Amino acid sequence: MRRVQQVTKTAIAAVAAAVIALPASAASPVNYDPAAEVDVELILAVDISQSMDDDEQTIQRKGYVSALTSPEVLEAIRIGPTGRIAVAYVEWGGDGEQYIVADWQIIDGPDTAAVFASKVAEAPLRQVQRTSITSALSFSVAMIDDNQYFGLRRVIDMSGDGPNNQGGQVTQARDLALTKGITINGLPLMMKGTGTGWYHMPNLDHYYEDCVIGGPGAFTIPVHSKDSFADAIRMKLVLEVAGLSPNPANGRDTVMFAKGRRMVPCDLFN
Repeated sequence: MRRVQQVTKTAIAAVAAAVIALPASAASPVNYDPAAEVDVELILAVDISQSMDDDEQTIQRKGYVSALTSPEVLEAIRIGPTGRIAVAYVEWGGDGEQYIVADWQIIDGPDTAAVFASKVAEAPLRQVQRTSITSALSFSVAMIDDNQYFGLRRVIDMSGDGPNNQGGQVTQARDLALTKGITINGLPLMMKGTGTGWYHMPNLDHYYEDCVIGGPGAFTIPVHSKDSFADAIRMKLVLEVAGLSPNPANGRDTVMFAKGRRMVPCDLFN
């Protein structure tokens, strides 16, 4: 917990420094609307496949609701260049099974954060078959392409507890997102420890690093216990709002980086 708080405070301080360093003007896209400018267009893409039981889904929902309304995340938003973000919450499972729980909305303070969080909290839980990270990424990219906002950054926050096993090559969907300037970060859920189910993958964090995440500053934060879930989400959202990667010196043992090991086969479960 103390390590999470340290990384969070460091990220918020870095946001303030970045704001001071911003240029006075930048090139604007065609049909640019200043009122639609946000610091980040952020999609929270959340796994609801069969391997996620009701207890885990409830903890997952509560973790996002708590993080979205937390003082740390709200402060990171407040001191950003525009002081607002655009966010959407999507649940996903197999190929063609994506559900918009809370559609695009501006969060610029406690009131708007509470409205968005209530949409997430009040939606009924659902559970679906299979795990198509490929389809979830493609769906999220389309949502970003079609929204009305102009983000300084575009991010997909992908959480899940298993590898892609439907919908085609996950690396193709990842690479398409990267060509559009979208960063993909990962929250691999490893709360089942050394489980033996067919959907279990002991080194899921490595799979996310090698096959799912990408873009400038992309990172993963593995979740190893239900107790650490809310803290991990809060730290991840602060970093994503700030547009920062975790500092290994501060986040060691919490944030994983791919180095010094054999790459994971990305098509192993397709």
